[in-house]
Amino acid sequence: MKTLYLDLFSGIAGDMFVAALIDLGADPRKLESELKKLKLDGYHLHVARSEKSAIAGVKFDVHLAHDHDHDHAHTHEHTHEDAHGHGHTHHSHEHHHHHGHSHDHDHDADQVHGHPHTHGHDHGHEHGHSHDHDHSHSHHHHAEAAPGHSHEHGHEHSHDHDHADQRNFADIKQLIARSKLSPWVKTKSIAVFQRIAEAEGKIHGHPPADVHFHEVGAVDSIVDIVGAAIALELLGKPRVYASPVTEGTGWIRCAHGRFPVPAPATLAILGARGIGITQCEEPHELVTPTGAALLAEFAEGFAPMQNLVAEKIGFGLGTRDNVTRPNVLRAVLGTLSTASKSPAPPAPSGPGTLDWETDRIAVLETNLDDCPGELLGGVVETALAAGALDVFHTPIQMKKNRPGVLLTILCAEAEADKFSELLLRETTAFGVRRTIAERRKLKREFTHVATDFGDVTVKIGRLAGQVIQAAPEFESVKKTATKSNAPLKAVHEAAVRNAKQLKTGAPAKTKAKSPAKKKARK
Repeated sequence: MKTLYLDLFSGIAGDMFVAALIDLGADPRKLESELKKLKLDGYHLHVARSEKSAIAGVKFDVHLAHDHDHDHAHTHEHTHEDAHGHGHTHHSHEHHHHHGHSHDHDHDADQVHGHPHTHGHDHGHEHGHSHDHDHSHSHHHHAEAAPGHSHEHGHEHSHDHDHADQRNFADIKQLIARSKLSPWVKTKSIAVFQRIAEAEGKIHGHPPADVHFHEVGAVDSIVDIVGAAIALELLGKPRVYASPVTEGTGWIRCAHGRFPVPAPATLAILGARGIGITQCEEPHELVTPTGAALLAEFAEGFAPMQNLVAEKIGFGLGTRDNVTRPNVLRAVLGTLSTASKSPAPPAPSGPGTLDWETDRIAVLETNLDDCPGELLGGVVETALAAGALDVFHTPIQMKKNRPGVLLTILCAEAEADKFSELLLRETTAFGVRRTIAERRKLKREFTHVATDFGDVTVKIGRLAGQVIQAAPEFESVKKTATKSNAPLKAVHEAAVRNAKQLKTGAPAKTKAKSPAKKKARK
């Protein structure tokens, strides 16, 4: 499986994320075709190759129809610049609109990967109508506005366009759910909006379902979020990792009032997922709420690159010229190397590269010498029900020769804080040790083996195409024993015997079964 690594040295915004994926090879024409399945009107896409701080990459913009619905009998001259700049270029030059006519863009390369883009109106300018799809303008903000906001770094500006794009979470969820997008894109897109709704709900004291999106619910931001999921699917749904999150400094003016960077929604979204933020000296906002929500949903971990072999490198470009760093998002698509000083021998009947699965988990431990057994049993059940990968306790000898237990929880890295809190609240622990560990896992699948008592589900593990582990699932053994009125031991022994035939490659009566959704243990 491919790995996508996001280098967040200059933050992340929704449009920059999509642009970086296009630069990595996501076909913009296919992206546009998939987005049409939303049946969302009032926009068109613009994708072009450009440069930012002498770095060549892709610029992705959503042009909104309402931006061209003004009176075009005059020439607009706006000379201010939005402080964020991830997607704004607010008419810093004259431009004229002539709707309904063909036009030629004055870009050096108005195409990406050989896919030219056309639009339904004439621009006599160099596309100065792009938006920051996360922090558009202050379009008629209310107290419930979502993370959209304008910014003030030395100047203030406000655009009081009165939007009709004020959707609540239920509206957006329905819009996505009723489309003909793939189930994966639907699930992930809705999950990103769910994170934003929950963050905004906490900020305003409303249930997530009641949160109205004024900016992130607008057309351009819906396109960014759904487009991000589509682009990931076009790249084969790689596993996503990221560097530690870097944010700038300064102030923003949004619906919540004047706030320091990070924005309230950005801080809440990342905090809910347990993602840390480190501010740098850049005097601008670098991480937008949409960018934060995309990270929270897709990124599995946040750390410097480790054994990443880069195969493709993409750059998603912002608009503003930053002070201390280029305004770009670097995305690396590649594979994780298994090379080491003492490499493992190759599989006997497969390629030299081992095809095991890898991930990172948190190992949480605490020593207990005064915790009643009833509480320990309850913690094990509660943690497993909450999604822990495994929970176990080991007898140990503690200080003053006291017998005790070592209570251990294995969980996803992103959920370490949640389970640490569980240990502190539900046991007598005063502290919890946390270690991040890498796992190597066999590729797992489930099948049925036939026995004299009936079919039994067997979990098998493959490495380089060879079955090297095969074990009956106890619950299936128990069910078969009950159904056939046979001794549990007899059914288990028959299942083990036939499971061994899968390892040796000997013929066995099997019936394939689609992989079940079972938690990986250990």
